[in-house]
Amino acid sequence: MYSKEESLFIKKEFWTQFAEAYPRKWLLYNTKIKDVAFKFYVDNKKAQVLLEIEPRDEEKRKIYFEKIESLKTILIEDYLPEAIFERNFYLENGKVVSRIWVELLGISINRKESWQTIFDFFAVHMESFELFFYENEDYIKDLEINT
Repeated sequence: MYSKEESLFIKKEFWTQFAEAYPRKWLLYNTKIKDVAFKFYVDNKKAQVLLEIEPRDEEKRKIYFEKIESLKTILIEDYLPEAIFERNFYLENGKVVSRIWVELLGISINRKESWQTIFDFFAVHMESFELFFYENEDYIKDLEINT
């Protein structure tokens, strides 16, 4: 086990090295849709690239998720074959969000020898996710279409 300080140091070093390995501006929170964001996640068991849909307004969350879900075939066939969709994903704090993600199991942020594998996973899958989003952005953003 690592102390809290050691864990923070490892996380900081991980994200710094990722930024150095892949020095580009990721879409992340800049989707221009309030409370819809792309995220990187890593812990001592898995790495994930995810799209989290978290408007407080339940109806908006439902609409955005259903719009992306209606594009599921395109996402899976053309971009992310292993994408997982979950309409009601419960965060540790009890908040319910909708989430679409891909994950890499059997890795750990605490093992530096797995970092390059994680970095590559993040870069390849986030780029695919972003391309999917850019191709379908107008449809996803417009709440008046197919609602």
